[in-house]
Amino acid sequence: MTSPSSPRFDLIVVGAGIVGLAHAYTAARRGLKVCVLERDAACVGASIRNFGFITVTGQGAGDTWRRARRAREVWGEVAPQAGIEAVHHGLYLSAFRPLAHDVLEAFMRTEMGAGCELLAPGEAARRAPALQLDGAQSVLYSPHEMRVESRTAIGLLARWLAQAHGVVFRFGEAVLEVATPRVRTARATLYAERVAVCTNTELHGLFADRLAPHALQLCQLQMLRVQPEPGFKLPGSVMADLSLVRYHGYSKLPEAAPLLAQMRSEEGESLAHGIHLIVVQSADGSLVVGDSHHYGPVLEPFASERVDALILRHLRETLRLREATVTARWVGTYPSSASTDCLIDAPDDATRVVLVTSGTGASTAFGIAEDVFAAW
Repeated sequence: MTSPSSPRFDLIVVGAGIVGLAHAYTAARRGLKVCVLERDAACVGASIRNFGFITVTGQGAGDTWRRARRAREVWGEVAPQAGIEAVHHGLYLSAFRPLAHDVLEAFMRTEMGAGCELLAPGEAARRAPALQLDGAQSVLYSPHEMRVESRTAIGLLARWLAQAHGVVFRFGEAVLEVATPRVRTARATLYAERVAVCTNTELHGLFADRLAPHALQLCQLQMLRVQPEPGFKLPGSVMADLSLVRYHGYSKLPEAAPLLAQMRSEEGESLAHGIHLIVVQSADGSLVVGDSHHYGPVLEPFASERVDALILRHLRETLRLREATVTARWVGTYPSSASTDCLIDAPDDATRVVLVTSGTGASTAFGIAEDVFAAW
């Protein structure tokens, strides 16, 4: 039985990362009374350790790409209301190998290439002087991308949800048990008609028995903050050839197989570390650069200098940089699945467990949350 004094909500969300916040926003927009529970005093997980890069182009065909397109629309609506700056827009993906150019040509023939342009190196150099294009075959330009500063965007989003939508946040409160409608935390027992569990890397806690059959692993990545010379300006986010064998929107195309074979011969060490280059720029001019991917049931929290050196080599090969001083290094972790980009599990009619299992939370979470509620 519920106590008359027990807090009651329409929805309780477990986890205050971007997936949890997306569910809180989607519910609040529907007029529901929402509470978000977060074990830490603030969100310090993968949602603040990434590029803040809302990526559409290159996401896997089907649900992931569709959700990314919708999430980009929602970010465009929410960010200005929440005081979140769009630091820059667009994506430039440089193809240096002829086989990489073939992948881009094939991509442009798909529906996912709509609105994108395949630029000759001369035109790309005119639009984006920061790109190092010696020997480049072509550059894919996509206007769909948006970049926010993830270190601050998540906190600003949470504050806006509380102030503008009445979402109740209870930070520093670990959830011990979910038995909807009852949620027992380390401090209280709360009640809600529905519960969304969005706990990212906590694979051995809540609903561990439901997660076990999915054979999830952890993926750990390395990232750096780099200070370029004064006045250096990126035209948008930047990628290169390695991304074409990493992002499923490209890598699942038949034309990507020959490129992967060539890359294994020429960049075997980078592929072994799961490295592909992404570069974005912050408002202070610094660059966020990454990343790598290492997998396992548990991962030591120690970064490899060799991996950082490989990432920095790709950075210098892709941008016209005179200076590149590393000012910060960190690791991030997210759950990974070999079979799906997003896991949505229903322990019962009133409970959903939602994990993004592909590192695309910032890019797809708002679209995922809408799908969850549409099917709930």
